[in-house]
Amino acid sequence: MSAPSRGSRGRVRGFGVAAGLDPAIAGPLAARCEQLGYSSLWSNDHPAAHGLDTAAAFADGSADLELGVAVMALDRHRPAEINARIDQLGLDRERLWIGLGAGFGAKPLTAMREALPELREAIPGARLVLAAMGPKMCALAGSGFDGAFFNWMLPEFAARARRQVHAGAREVGREPPPVFGYVRTAVGEDAAERLAKEESFYRNLHDGYRNHFERLDEPPGSVGVAVADRETADAELSRYEALDVVVVRGLASATLEAMSAVAEAAAPS
Repeated sequence: MSAPSRGSRGRVRGFGVAAGLDPAIAGPLAARCEQLGYSSLWSNDHPAAHGLDTAAAFADGSADLELGVAVMALDRHRPAEINARIDQLGLDRERLWIGLGAGFGAKPLTAMREALPELREAIPGARLVLAAMGPKMCALAGSGFDGAFFNWMLPEFAARARRQVHAGAREVGREPPPVFGYVRTAVGEDAAERLAKEESFYRNLHDGYRNHFERLDEPPGSVGVAVADRETADAELSRYEALDVVVVRGLASATLEAMSAVAEAAAPS
């Protein structure tokens, strides 16, 4: 599948979950997201669960949706090991987006710039997306990667970051790659509590996130979407028009019913 249509920014949506979702839930959830009009399914990746495994579980539930992992940290995953895992799981590389970041390593910008040639050689066929927050990382995504992936951004900040991606692309004379971004989304009576809990974990995870939230300068529990109903969810998500693909990161219990409820409320209209 080609890059998202430039004319559909903010209206193309993917759905994302935390890695380790039970395959018995991931498969039916993928089928439901396909019915709802989502373009892609995404998993994060963390030390306790491999995002590619969750992507494979999604693949069992949908033959057509794009599959992504955002993001895999290179301080935990070597490129050759990522490639071997893709083969072991039998994932279709033409459907696959691999989000990549430096993790907790020193000099993350240098690390990702120097890693790109090895990544291209070691992981053929899959599209490589750079996790980008600061201006220089956004420019690097624009100049050399197949996409940029934002995280924990408000609409206005995403618009500035998009311009930085495009500036990086212009500098090397290439077409700007698509811009993706997680938007944490909770729906229902406990929505605000779920968003605040998720955000509080990331705010102090490491210096990169601490610096990022300082740049945002927003009160805790306000970076994302926490609403009571579908109509409000759609309106809030539509504000992220700077993103080619809004990846709705569902904040709900890891059950099919709860995840499907968020997917239904946040589905593209």
